[in-house]
Amino acid sequence: MFKNASKPQGRIDTLIGAGTTITGDIVFVGGLRIDGEVRGNVRAADGQQTSTLVISEHARIEGEIEVAHVVVNGTVIGPIASTASLELQDKARVTGDLEYSAVEIHLGAVVEGRLVHRAQAGKAVELKLATSN
Repeated sequence: MFKNASKPQGRIDTLIGAGTTITGDIVFVGGLRIDGEVRGNVRAADGQQTSTLVISEHARIEGEIEVAHVVVNGTVIGPIASTASLELQDKARVTGDLEYSAVEIHLGAVVEGRLVHRAQAGKAVELKLATSN
């Protein structure tokens, strides 16, 4: 019934473990799971439409996020730009604007910012109003 242009990969290539703090920007390919803390921007390498970022319940990111598929269950202070799908699980706490193509927000998630829908690249969004004859 519904068709996704790209699906998140099921594999995590990199893990930032609990108790680990990274200061600086991260650019990754594939899947990244963060259980620790990052003070910097997190981005998928250019053109990675299958990239996946998982932010666990106890994780914290202070910076901008630009990844195709994002799953948040921790704390993010900064904007999130998701080119494919964005999922905010029940423990998600986001302070910043969210830009997404598809979004799923679980009961209990908190967002302090704007939700901005963006059309997929190359596809125009057209709305037609029903008219009576």
